[in-house]
Amino acid sequence: MVSNIDIAILLSFTILDKGYMVYDRNNVGGDVILEKRSYQWFERRRRTKGLELAFQQIIKAFDTVTWFDKAMKEYSQGKKKEALQHIENLFKVEEEVDKLRTDVFKELSKGAALVADYREDLLHLVKRLDTLADHTKDAGRCLQMLIDAEIPHELCEKTVFMTSKLVEAAQNLRGSIEKISANPAEAIEGAKRVEKTEHEIDEVYLDTKALFLKYSEQINCGAMVIFDDLIEFIEHAADMCADTADYIVVLSSRE
Repeated sequence: MVSNIDIAILLSFTILDKGYMVYDRNNVGGDVILEKRSYQWFERRRRTKGLELAFQQIIKAFDTVTWFDKAMKEYSQGKKKEALQHIENLFKVEEEVDKLRTDVFKELSKGAALVADYREDLLHLVKRLDTLADHTKDAGRCLQMLIDAEIPHELCEKTVFMTSKLVEAAQNLRGSIEKISANPAEAIEGAKRVEKTEHEIDEVYLDTKALFLKYSEQINCGAMVIFDDLIEFIEHAADMCADTADYIVVLSSRE
C-alpha cells in the first residue's frame, strides 16, 4: 500500500505544475489519486530548491498529526500492534521533517532567488510546523510507553476526541496555507476555524484532567503521569496550530 510517507517524497514543484500525488485518507484501499492544489503563495515565488524542500516539510509535518490520530484510535480499540505501527510511521515522518527543516534553513540562508521578507515568512512557517511535528512525536512516545497500560475507556474517548480535533485543526491550517495568495479572505476564515478548534481542544483537555481524580485508584501512578504528558503534548500541538494560524492571517493580509 502506498503511504503518506511515500507520496510526500514524490512531491516537487515540477509535479505541482500539473497537480500532485496525495494519499486519500478516506480510501481504505490506499489508492493514489491525482489532486490539484493551489499553493500559489509558493508558486509566485521563484522556485528554488529551498522552496521545494519547505513545501515537502510542511506536508510531512501535517502527516505526523494524521498518523498519531490513527494510532490513538487503534489504541482505544485495543489494537496494540496496529497502534504501534502507526507510531513508528509517525516517528519516521517526524525524522524527515527534522531533516527537511535543516535542509531548508541551509538553502534559504544562501539568500538567493528570494526577497528577504518572503524568506523570513517561509522560515517562520517551517519553524512553527516543525514544532507541531515535535509535539506530535512526543505524544506518540507517551502512547508507545502506555501501550500495555490499562487506561479507563472514558479517558481514551476524551483523548481520541482531542486527536480527531487536532486533525481537523491541521487540515484547516493546511487549507489556509494553500489559499494565502489564491484567496486571502478564505485563508483568514480557515485560520479562524483553527482558532475555534484549538479552543475546543483546550476545553476537553481540562475536562480530561479533571477526570484524574475520578480514576486515581484505577490507574498506576506512573501511567497517570505519562498519560498527563500525552494529553499535554496534544494541547501543545493544538496551540502551535493556533499560533501558525495567527501568522497565516498576517501573511494573507499582505496579499
